[in-house]
Amino acid sequence: MTIVITAFERSPDGGRGLARDTRVRWALEEVEQPYDVRLVSFQDMKAPAHLVLHPFGQIPTYEEGDLVLFETGAIVLHIAQHHLGLLPEDTHARARAIAWMFAALNTVEPPILEYSTAKLFEKDRSWSAERLPLVADRVRDRLRPLVAHLGDAEWLDGGFSAGDLLMVSVLLRLKTSGILDEFPNLAAYVRRGEARPAYMRAFAAQLAVNTRVMPGT
Repeated sequence: MTIVITAFERSPDGGRGLARDTRVRWALEEVEQPYDVRLVSFQDMKAPAHLVLHPFGQIPTYEEGDLVLFETGAIVLHIAQHHLGLLPEDTHARARAIAWMFAALNTVEPPILEYSTAKLFEKDRSWSAERLPLVADRVRDRLRPLVAHLGDAEWLDGGFSAGDLLMVSVLLRLKTSGILDEFPNLAAYVRRGEARPAYMRAFAAQLAVNTRVMPGT
């Protein structure tokens, strides 16, 4: 059965790999599973046909035969559980890798998203200058324990896993902020993730969609 995922017809990030379909693409590339992509516009995402796949009208979605999934973490976990390469075989190591998946999405990403929102969409508010440093400090508070845990290790818990895939994807949102550069071992960790051939293929595929010439442009 061919796997089909949805992605932005035109991503808000211009193809810099920050749209969440990149995480699913990366997971599929790591486990060497072919997939098709159905591109959707912002209007398409709110149409009944898409809402059947994703109740909140977002991307990505994942279709494999009769199975339909939404939420990036759930999709990546499904891929990792059904194909070799993203979760360790050892039961305890496998559980720890899944814990890092949850940590990336539930602990580390929320303050990063809050920072992005404050910087991009609230910068013209009268209180922005006072609020932004406070939000940035909340990001740093989340990164310090991660720095301590990672130390000089290459990955979070032994070999590369789905936990690293999601954590690197989350940290990529900080690349242009300067915050990531304050933590050299995390910056190096992100670079290792970006250097993986599977990530490079996923990034190139997402970038290609967003740099092609659209009709009428």
